[in-house]
Amino acid sequence: MEKEPITSQGLINIKKELQELKNIKRPKIVAAIAEARGHGDLKENAEYHAAKEEQAKIESRVIEINDLIARANVIDVTKLEKKDNVIFGSTVNLIDLENNEKKIYKIVGKDEADIAKNYIYFRSPIGKALIGKKKKDLVSVQTPSGEKNFEIIEVKYI
Repeated sequence: MEKEPITSQGLINIKKELQELKNIKRPKIVAAIAEARGHGDLKENAEYHAAKEEQAKIESRVIEINDLIARANVIDVTKLEKKDNVIFGSTVNLIDLENNEKKIYKIVGKDEADIAKNYIYFRSPIGKALIGKKKKDLVSVQTPSGEKNFEIIEVKYI
């Protein structure tokens, strides 16, 4: 069973999601299924089939989260020795060398990745390119939209 790195905040977030699934969403869907059953013929009961599909999604996610928690390797970068290199959990300030646009990314695990929050998966093309690099290093990344070039301005362990 391969360990899955996750930040301490990421572990807190998935545990909250698990509690919400078990204590709020699961009981609601069970009630919806019971109500839909009361409507009669299940073969042509769209509400029943939709509720059963939703139940399957919830149960699948519960299993997925439990597996992730069991395999979690929690990494708290605030407690690690401070170096200048990019590691899992670090926050990286970059400059896009094409347009001088500043970007800030936090390197995280799969379940935490959210490009809207600038949280990138450590196994993504950008994540892979950044891991191990240091302040002032130039980084070239192959993305679906072509090659991107960055300079690392700062590495933080926050």
